[in-house]
Amino acid sequence: MDFFLKTGSHKIAAAMVLAGAAAASLAQPVALSERVETIAKQRVAAGTYPSLVFAVVDGDKTSVRVFGTLDGGKPPDGDTVYEIGSITKTFTATLLADAVLAGRVTLDTPVQQLVPGFRIPQRDGKPITLGLLATQHSGLPRMPTNFKPKDPANPYADYGPAQLGEFLAAYALPRDPGQSYEYSNLGFGLLGDALAHAASQSYGELVTRKLLGPLGMRMSGTGFTDAMRAHLAAGHDMAGHPVANWDFDALAGAGALRSTANDMLRYLKANMGLAPSPLDAAMQFAQTPRREAKEIGRIGLAWMTSDKGVVWHNGGTGGYRSFIGWSADRRHGVVVLTNTSVSVDDFGFAVLDATATLEPAHQAVAMPAAALDRYAGTYRLAEHFLLKVYRVGDQLMTRATGQSEVAIYPSGGDEFFLKVVPASITFTRDAQGQVSGLVLHQGGDHPAPKLGAAELPPEPKEVALDPATQPDYVGEYKFDFGAPFEVTLREGQLSARLGDQPAFPIFASGKDKFFLKVVDAQLDFERDAQGKVVAVVLHQNGRDMRAANVSH
Repeated sequence: MDFFLKTGSHKIAAAMVLAGAAAASLAQPVALSERVETIAKQRVAAGTYPSLVFAVVDGDKTSVRVFGTLDGGKPPDGDTVYEIGSITKTFTATLLADAVLAGRVTLDTPVQQLVPGFRIPQRDGKPITLGLLATQHSGLPRMPTNFKPKDPANPYADYGPAQLGEFLAAYALPRDPGQSYEYSNLGFGLLGDALAHAASQSYGELVTRKLLGPLGMRMSGTGFTDAMRAHLAAGHDMAGHPVANWDFDALAGAGALRSTANDMLRYLKANMGLAPSPLDAAMQFAQTPRREAKEIGRIGLAWMTSDKGVVWHNGGTGGYRSFIGWSADRRHGVVVLTNTSVSVDDFGFAVLDATATLEPAHQAVAMPAAALDRYAGTYRLAEHFLLKVYRVGDQLMTRATGQSEVAIYPSGGDEFFLKVVPASITFTRDAQGQVSGLVLHQGGDHPAPKLGAAELPPEPKEVALDPATQPDYVGEYKFDFGAPFEVTLREGQLSARLGDQPAFPIFASGKDKFFLKVVDAQLDFERDAQGKVVAVVLHQNGRDMRAANVSH
């Protein structure tokens, strides 16, 4: 769920979620900091979040703090149900830790042993182990390439064991298992499925029996009880429109759980070692950092540890975002839940670290389309890292080198903000009042001068393509590192799709030459002596990657 603006060697973190209620009400309350409280209220008032719930631990004090309202107009409370998305991975990791400590498996157990009905890929005789799945070092991609949901609003519901087995049997690992970190929903889904198969239960049954039940988390689960459904906070997309809940099948271990602030407070305190639990040893085992993880610090079994010692994980589904974490001294902890697809990570870190960045609330204001044009241009954030700003209709868009386009919204004057992540942009002007640069506020202030015409890198020019030649390029291609690349034709427009990413239109710049507008990438198609298209070369981020046509 994380989004990164890459600036050479820099990475600016920006933009695949009872008894507890009694415990919270009897404990001494703890307040949020004035800064967090103020900005939470501001963001809810600005419509960034419909509802926002914090479960906070401060030593022996706990509290549930709520903001906003649900769709029916009532405020949320400690029993309001939210999807917690990828925080589910920490539950899956605890199940693995429990199995290891019980002697049923080890971290070095090949996953193949637990799922004999699947063919798990290997590379040079090196198997994918349970520990490599749990530390995100398996070599498996973020998502399976045959992930093609019938209902995009509920995308995981129809991805079952048959589809998972089909993908694994055909997939070629691009590198050795254990070689490097790559966050994989697929990997954790496989881990959850393997542990459930070994226990002869579904993932939902296993996590309830081993974790939710012993912890008293009666308002949590992979499905809805009547009580959970009655207390559900309906999810929303970034524009505030209601969205469907997500259901999971084979990949449940990656993100299927729903929960409440009261239940998650129990889970948080147990992980922090502040509440007696039969799972204490397994939780400590899962949290222990074991490998380096690029951009995020170190990773244990799912749990990540920052350079300041904060142990954390976040989550998100189509209409929800979540965060859980605690401080290095295990005296301060927090869970943050919301029912919209806007990140709450900065709130989580701000509760645990008074110096963490916390963007103020932003309220979008109307601005005429002609006024937006003054900001259009290309800005240099770093060497070889540009930010292009342009208008599409009445919406100002940005696209960084090698990344997808992102909308930005005016908040007044020359100030704009992003909704996908907590970040904002201030455009600067010269003595004549002309826009001459910008400052990106995201993990600090990053100035970027506006490039003049002579400094602009050349851009491909779109040319008309003979419609009769368009079918030549349609087909399935495969890169040497195993990723599929598909070119399709619909209503006269060619589009390309890499792996599980969305399909994007491609535009001709010459014979057998195409480019994308949403990212800085070009395509060169190769033909054989008979004129048949046999391969494509993708040029992106300074790399040339060839994919053979495998559809013939």
